[in-house]
Amino acid sequence: MAAGIGTPRLDAELLLRHTMKRDRAWLLTHIHDSLDNELLGIFKQAVERRAKREPLQYITGMQEFWGLEFAVTPHVLIPRPETELVIETVLGSMQDRGQPCTIVDLCTGSGCIAVILARELPAAAIIAIDKSSNALAVARENARSHDVADRIWFVEGDLMAPLEGLDIDGQVDIIVSNPPYIRSGDSGSLQPEVRDYEPALALFAGQEGTEVHQQIINAATRYLKIRGLLIMEMGIGQAETLVDSLKENGQYGSFEILKDLAGIDRVIKASNRRGLIG
Repeated sequence: MAAGIGTPRLDAELLLRHTMKRDRAWLLTHIHDSLDNELLGIFKQAVERRAKREPLQYITGMQEFWGLEFAVTPHVLIPRPETELVIETVLGSMQDRGQPCTIVDLCTGSGCIAVILARELPAAAIIAIDKSSNALAVARENARSHDVADRIWFVEGDLMAPLEGLDIDGQVDIIVSNPPYIRSGDSGSLQPEVRDYEPALALFAGQEGTEVHQQIINAATRYLKIRGLLIMEMGIGQAETLVDSLKENGQYGSFEILKDLAGIDRVIKASNRRGLIG
């Protein structure tokens, strides 16, 4: 089963637990039990899929994020732990979590950011946008399973295009996004689990890797309140380019770069200073 996989034994155990729908404690106490033919067939098929480097999350259909389980399919990016910093940044920027606010989540994918923010900010109105209808179906499922479906408006479209005509110019408190940020020429350096299975639409931004960020930076101030926030995840080495873009735009005031637990510049936060003025 190794097939270049770093943790074959652990992966096999996780697949067995998934097949049997049992936790690890039960599995350890029944380690010598035999599988019936049906379960054995399901387990073997799962192992074969993993041996081809398909991500565990797509095989099990689940990924933990912010302490909750989220449904994932090959139509959505698998949520990563570093993206929790995006949520922490949003929450840390809210002086009163019970205060009504409007948040837009761009490139929502599985909906993990929108769902967590809806749970943590009970007075927030959230608009979650993605250009993939299949991704939005997954996001809606996650919103329903975590009882926030009535608090999130899921909209299909490219970045902020769906906001046109909604009459919310200058009324959004926070625009948040984990956009695609891998350079198109870097696909060969990615692990097979990422390159061959995760959706290219959610991974690759263009030749520079910051193209989607640039579009968001240029469009966001139309919708943000004065001193409203733009908070985005970014890739390694992109902070300087994005700060330059914010400065060139001229609509933003303060900028802040936040590092993840590995010490990598991971989130960029900028405040809108002009909005509808000037």
